[in-house]
Amino acid sequence: MAAKGGLLMLENFIGGKFLPCSSYLDSYDPSTGEVYCHVPNSGKEEVEAAVEAARAAFPGWSSRSPQERSQVLQRLADLLEQSLEELAQAESKDQGKTITLARTMDIPRAVQNFRFFASSILHHTSECTQMDHLGYLHYTVRAPVGIAALISPWNLPLYLLTWKIAPAIAAGNTVIAKPSELTSMTAWMMCRLMEKAGVPPGVVNIVFGTGPRVGEALVSHPEVPLISFTGSQPTAERITQLSAPHCKKLSLELGGKNPAIIFEDANLDECIPTTVRSSFANQGEICLSTSRIFVQKSIYSEFLKRFVEATRMWKVGIPSDPSADMGALISKAHLEKVRSYIKKARMEGAQILCGEGVDKLNLPPRNQAGYFMLPTVITDVKDESCCMKEEIFGPVTCVVPFDSEEEVIQRANSVKYGLAATVWSGNVGRVHRVAKKLQSGLVWTNCWLIRELNLPFGGMKRSGVGREGAKDSYEFFTEVKTITVKH
Repeated sequence: MAAKGGLLMLENFIGGKFLPCSSYLDSYDPSTGEVYCHVPNSGKEEVEAAVEAARAAFPGWSSRSPQERSQVLQRLADLLEQSLEELAQAESKDQGKTITLARTMDIPRAVQNFRFFASSILHHTSECTQMDHLGYLHYTVRAPVGIAALISPWNLPLYLLTWKIAPAIAAGNTVIAKPSELTSMTAWMMCRLMEKAGVPPGVVNIVFGTGPRVGEALVSHPEVPLISFTGSQPTAERITQLSAPHCKKLSLELGGKNPAIIFEDANLDECIPTTVRSSFANQGEICLSTSRIFVQKSIYSEFLKRFVEATRMWKVGIPSDPSADMGALISKAHLEKVRSYIKKARMEGAQILCGEGVDKLNLPPRNQAGYFMLPTVITDVKDESCCMKEEIFGPVTCVVPFDSEEEVIQRANSVKYGLAATVWSGNVGRVHRVAKKLQSGLVWTNCWLIRELNLPFGGMKRSGVGREGAKDSYEFFTEVKTITVKH
């Protein structure tokens, strides 16, 4: 760790050591718009060093028993938990999310990821079949693949980075991780805990930098057979192109344009606050956020009135304010991108009922240049609008009416994405029927963001390839072999 102009300079973590880089990127505090630390601008040289370290560490780590690897993951979880407040403060400052969300969701979930996979790795079983009449026995074994490239996004930095690291190393792989260059702080802080947790040098390597420099060098490297990526569809397309000549295993968790379907028998007292949260939590910067709300016509006016009132009650404030419901968006460029969708909606004749350009945003003088915007509700928008088709990834949601069950299913399925959906109804038969017909990898009914880590997570259509979870992650991070024995 070094300092430049009084600002912290992060370093890559390769082979169990912190190594400086020849050039650095500025990292901004989203709440002020000011540079607050510097991140390595790594490239091929650093990726090559990480591959060498991961290759050297693989034989020893992969030969350890699941019980031994589990103990290391548990110790790392303990250390993260002991540093929860420090990590939460850093995540909030680095990403712009509220300190409350970082304390209650991001860092606890990072701890849980290591605990969960430390446990699940102990309970996998193999398959066995017999051909007694011919005198043969068949069984399967699973083995770690090798070096895994893990590329995580900026919206849930430590949460999603550990969601990849934990299953990868639990299965016996070594990893090279590339966090987003916009949110590198908590990944660097976690590296400081590796030695104390008993993670051998080279098992976990973190190389900071941009996608074009670090990401491309990593995914195209011939000695990296596994790639787990969470991020945008265009980046996933590039990863697929670069990795194709090497026939690599890919896990791609991409975007969503997630619908909420609210039937006339929905409990609005529960539905409205939950839908406000599903639309605007983490500034709407969650791949599972609700961005299209379909409301049955008979309750449309009542829902819209109450939803807008509840949205206006959401407090946008500086991330360190415990009473804030929303913090700052990740960057100036992203803020402008989100605002551009609202401008397009206006040009198409849509109504902006609250939020951007309608209500006043009050911020302290020091935060006037921060990347803040109010939660925004759009109505009178057509299904063909870009606001109803494209992932905005910000605090913007569209509310439209529908008539029938068949109609709303067709409209909900009319986009290229298929990650998540929510259904609100008191009719159990309808809930099951609609959930089955929706083209979404996850469907929540009368709730949102309730996760069971044992079960598959991932999307349909252009929302990704593959699934993550106890069984799915284990199968991705291992190779299966069938062995036949004649007796």
